[in-house]
Amino acid sequence: MENTTHIPEIAKAIAIAVGAIGPGLGIGMIGSKAMEAIGRNPEASSKVFVPMLIACAFAEAIAIYALVIAFSIK
Repeated sequence: MENTTHIPEIAKAIAIAVGAIGPGLGIGMIGSKAMEAIGRNPEASSKVFVPMLIACAFAEAIAIYALVIAFSIK
């Protein structure tokens, strides 16, 4: 008989892994483009900083949703 006791743990690992890939890439791209914008126009750093933080927070929220889903898997 096949042992299926590890299926919830594997499902949790897959959920958090897949749920972290998108936000990780998104935050990296946000930071990269923000630094590029500041490098091109240093005077605009105060205008770039707040939207960058808000976008990072929204991307991080997606990872938190994935974490919640991973915890809810039984």
